[in-house]
Amino acid sequence: MPSRTLILAAAAFVALFAGAAPSGDAASPWTEATIGAPTRQADFSGRLSAAQLQALMERGEALFTAKFTTVDGVGRPMATQAIIPTKSKRPIQQSFQRLPGMDSNACSSCHNDPVTGGAGDFVANVFVSEGFTNADFDTTDPQFSNERNTNHLMGAGLIELLAREMTAELQAQRSMALNQARSSGEPHTVRLTSKGVDFGAVTAEPDGIVDLSGIDGVDSDLVIRPFSQKGVIGSLRQFTVNALNHHHGIQAVERFGPRWTGEDDFDEDGVEAEMGAGDVSALVAWQAGRPPPSRIAPENDQWRRLSERGGDVFDDIGCGGCHRPALPLESLVFADPGPVDGAGTLRHGETENGAVYDLALLEWAKSLPRDESGAVLVPLFGDLKRHKIADQQVSALGNELLGQRFVDRDVFMTSELWGIASTAPYGHRGDFTTLDEVIRAHGGAGRDSRDRYVALDDTDRAALIAFLKTLVIAP
Repeated sequence: MPSRTLILAAAAFVALFAGAAPSGDAASPWTEATIGAPTRQADFSGRLSAAQLQALMERGEALFTAKFTTVDGVGRPMATQAIIPTKSKRPIQQSFQRLPGMDSNACSSCHNDPVTGGAGDFVANVFVSEGFTNADFDTTDPQFSNERNTNHLMGAGLIELLAREMTAELQAQRSMALNQARSSGEPHTVRLTSKGVDFGAVTAEPDGIVDLSGIDGVDSDLVIRPFSQKGVIGSLRQFTVNALNHHHGIQAVERFGPRWTGEDDFDEDGVEAEMGAGDVSALVAWQAGRPPPSRIAPENDQWRRLSERGGDVFDDIGCGGCHRPALPLESLVFADPGPVDGAGTLRHGETENGAVYDLALLEWAKSLPRDESGAVLVPLFGDLKRHKIADQQVSALGNELLGQRFVDRDVFMTSELWGIASTAPYGHRGDFTTLDEVIRAHGGAGRDSRDRYVALDDTDRAALIAFLKTLVIAP
């Protein structure tokens, strides 16, 4: 009689060549799919416990580091990299190409320095066709695409929560102006400020018309969009859905599925429902749960003394006007889907299976500083506002020829400096190798601080660099 081992081996052999896989959650060792069984959104809905959040983040990390394959849905032969589902005019001849993508195998292929979820070297640059519909360009000529370096994702959940609170506050101020104008019968002007950041002003008329011409550094809808170097991506969910398609040809059902396209396989690669809402949520949870960068206390006495002086120099020359050391955050509770995304990204209220989780459950959150009112002080060294960053004399950071989402070519979101010591190179194209170079490249709104930096003596310039070198991403 054959042994039990031989019987099981024979059964597995038959199952393999019959196209079946053994039961269970674990993927078979020989499978060439990396996504595996989809995450059920309903299993992670409502208020998540610490264990549920941990499980969702672990699934997200597995997806973030997975090298996607054609079995998963890699490839978009009849679709472009566009954020709006757009058919290609002709079948794409080369699946992987450094220009309009696909351009990477895994999310972590670019976001990996110095840790998974970190930044990318110049070699990880991507090319963004600003029309978001043309996948046929085959040149690095800046007339056809904007070249961008990879930003890190550390502390991304805190950034999105700040943006949500600031959006709510700015929109409430606009509503207040409208109410005042209606009740008084006179135009009413209100300053738009949130967390100490000034976004200009709006004037409301009694008839409900609002003059938006005084708004500064944010879109006219007053939605803070904290992601991308131009500040045009509103949420980690939107960023994830965009990137999956652009970089991997993996199309999220919530944008490329039947609801918006009327098709199950929009890119015509033979794989339907490539990324479900549950797996997008897992990727969002992992990114939202990344610990923020930190500031180290150098053990080297000379570095410590110099960096302490550099902190004063940072303030004295006005760097903190845009690179604000910290912004207050009232709540660490993160809802996904979120409240302000546009069509094509799953939004709050569009599903009964949304998740709510408290980032305070994560170990790193316990060490975040708080102000006297109990608000978390997020040490981002930024302001979540767009600024003009080039002028006629100092123009290196205004070298893009294509505007993005109606944002002027020389206007960029303030780069958060937390983690900057760990994320060289610098600039939106990653073509500055030192901090000294990128500081000297500041024009426009940064020109005054730049000129003050240039006028410093060598010791104070070194002190400022020593201070910036303490802003690290922990291994």
